[in-house]
Amino acid sequence: MNPKGLTMASIDLRTERVSGQISGDVLDRAHAQGRLDHSIAATLLVIAAARVEREAAPVHAARQRLAEVYGATRLRRRLERESATG
Repeated sequence: MNPKGLTMASIDLRTERVSGQISGDVLDRAHAQGRLDHSIAATLLVIAAARVEREAAPVHAARQRLAEVYGATRLRRRLERESATG
């Protein structure tokens, strides 16, 4: 089962049998579903890894520092604009 709870069981192979053989269409759909499931799972793994990395102590600290610098820069510029106009 993949992270979204989808399985290849969503394709009902019992109704698609042609003289004991599964038709090519059903196999194509099953392969496409499998590729989609794999793609979704891979994407979710990348997102999870990025979130873990973002929350890691050095990265988190660097992001916090950048936010502080950005906030201070915006405040300084606003104060400069206000003093120039006021």
